Amino acid sequence: MVESMASLDCVKWGSVWNPGKNDPYGGPPQQWQHNVPPPADHHAVTVFPKPSPPPGTASRPPHSPVQVPTPPPPPQPPFSTFTYEELVMATDGFSNANLLGQGGFGYVHRGVLPNGKEVAVKQLKAGSGQGEREFQAEVEIISRVHHKHLVTLAGYCITGSHRLLVYEFVPNNTLEFHLHGKGRPTMDWSTRLKIALGSAKGLAYLHEDCHPKIIHRDIKAANILLDFKFEAKVADFGLAKFSSDVNTHVSTRVMGTFGYLAPEYAASGKLSDKSDVFSFGVMLLELLTGRRPVDANQTFMEDSLVDWARPLLTRALEDGNFDTLVDPCLQKDYNHHEMARMVACAAACVRHSARRRPRMSQVIILAHIVA
Repeated sequence: MVESMASLDCVKWGSVWNPGKNDPYGGPPQQWQHNVPPPADHHAVTVFPKPSPPPGTASRPPHSPVQVPTPPPPPQPPFSTFTYEELVMATDGFSNANLLGQGGFGYVHRGVLPNGKEVAVKQLKAGSGQGEREFQAEVEIISRVHHKHLVTLAGYCITGSHRLLVYEFVPNNTLEFHLHGKGRPTMDWSTRLKIALGSAKGLAYLHEDCHPKIIHRDIKAANILLDFKFEAKVADFGLAKFSSDVNTHVSTRVMGTFGYLAPEYAASGKLSDKSDVFSFGVMLLELLTGRRPVDANQTFMEDSLVDWARPLLTRALEDGNFDTLVDPCLQKDYNHHEMARMVACAAACVRHSARRRPRMSQVIILAHIVA
C-alpha cells in the first residue's frame, strides 16, 4: 500500500535514529535584504583569535521563553593555519587552471599542499563585510562539527585583508552539476537515493546531535558536494546559525537562495531547524523530478517547483502512479516502494506549516534505507 501524505504523522517515533561554473564550496547566496552592515575594517593579523561565542543568555524577567544560545567553548582546532604565500604556491598562484568555481563573495581553487594533500581553497573578496562575517561563521561552526556527511575544514589564513578557508577536496563536483549540468548523463535512481540519505544524515547531525543545534540556512543542490562514490557532503556554513534547544525559532535577517526558502522564514525571518527541512524537501523534489527549484525556461511551471509539485504529490500518493511527477529521464527504472517512501518524505518536508514538517531523523526512518 502506498504511503499517504500523513505517513510521517502516523509513524510511531519511539526510537528515533540519532546520527549524524557555480561555487561548489559555497555558491553565492541570494540576499533578500541588501542593507547589510558596512564591511569590517581589515588590519594585519598574525594570530587568528579563538572564535567568540555568541553572547550568553540576556538578563530577562523570570520564565521568559526567549534565550540567546551560548555555544560551549570551542575545541582545540584540528586544523592548520596557513600563510598567504603557502596558499599561493599550493594553487599555482590561484591560476585559472585550478579555478573550481566562483561566487558572490570569493573564488574557490584546487590546491596541493607540500605533503601532497589536495585541498580546496576559498578566497573571500577583500573588503566584503558579508564575506568577513561568513568567514567568522564558517570557522566558528565548522570547527565544532565532525561527520562523514559534512565537509571538513583543513585550515584557514588571515593575512592583512586576505581571508581564506582551506577545505578537504571533494573531487566529484556538486549535486547541482550532476543533476542539472548540460550534457550530463542521467543520474540513476539508486544514486539519487544515496545522495538524499547522506545529505539527510548530515543535516540530522547538525540539528539533533549538536548542542546548541546548528541551522545551516542554505541547503541546496549546489551546496552538496560528491565524491567519486557519490557520497554526499553538506558544504558552505557561511550562513549557518546556532539555535538554542529551548527556543522554537530565532528571528534573523532573511538570506538564502530563492526557491529553497521556507515560507515562514522568507515572510518574517523566523528561522528554525524546520526551515532547513523545507529546503531539504525542495532538494528532494529536484532528485525526484529532475527539475530546478525555479527555472524561467520551463513555461509549465508558473511559480516554484514546490507549487508545481504539491498537487502531483497528493495525487501520486493517493493512486500510486508517479508518472507525472518523476523525472522522465529515469524511464520508470526505479523501485516502486522506495519511490513511494521518498515521495511521502518530500511531501512532508515541504508542508507549509513548519510545525507539521518532520525532523530529519524522522525522514531517515521513513526512507527506510541503509546507506
